[in-house]
Amino acid sequence: MSGRQSLFGVELDPLTMDETVGRCLAAVREGRQLEIGVVNAAKLVNMRRDKRLAEAVAGCDLVLADGQAVVWAGRLLRAPLPERVAGIDLFLRLLAEAESAGMSVYFLGARQEVLERMLGEVAGRFPGLKVAGSRNGYFDDSEQRDVADAIARSGAQMLFLGMTSPKKEIFTAAYGERTGARVVHGVGGSFDILAGVTRRAPVSWQRWGVEWLYRALQEPRRLGRRYLTTNAAFVLMTAREFIRLTPSPASANRSH
Repeated sequence: MSGRQSLFGVELDPLTMDETVGRCLAAVREGRQLEIGVVNAAKLVNMRRDKRLAEAVAGCDLVLADGQAVVWAGRLLRAPLPERVAGIDLFLRLLAEAESAGMSVYFLGARQEVLERMLGEVAGRFPGLKVAGSRNGYFDDSEQRDVADAIARSGAQMLFLGMTSPKKEIFTAAYGERTGARVVHGVGGSFDILAGVTRRAPVSWQRWGVEWLYRALQEPRRLGRRYLTTNAAFVLMTAREFIRLTPSPASANRSH
């Protein structure tokens, strides 16, 4: 796809939220498949350590900046991105658009009780939404083909994966096409947020790029060390790349 920006060797699409939604709706109407990948600071760090994750994200039709830190790094490293396209915000926009356009959706992910609570919340917010089917995210790798076939039989036009990385990216890469869904979007922990299991950071925290800290404060034992480690690695990655892109005084003088 032309017009992409390269950041840490990853090709990202410099799209706004409205442009992304437009691309998704066009894909459904035209019968094309659009696999969406989203990256934040932690995922960009993990992609350097996990080849399968990196390949799965690279294979997506759209790769979007899900984290504010990614947008800031893009500006600093001369790979400007217009805005953050948060996975959960895109998820909610697409549900609203699907409801008004009569497009059917499928939800895959989370624990069964969380999925059921999320489905109840979705029914309240989007009463006219056509839900083709749903399934919890607890299945073995050997069952992936059967899960994809069940989604295909449902006729769903949009598929939302409420699973963690790298499971959702690897499932999308291997079986996204097989599901028959025209839009495949991995929404991570969005099911948990809609179900009320976890809380999303206030807008002010999001604006300052510290949504990760809000999440870590909710689950310090599980997420605290992980976020501190990946964020430190991301800052280091960004600093190294900035130094690499900045001409040294000697080379600058030679150019005159």
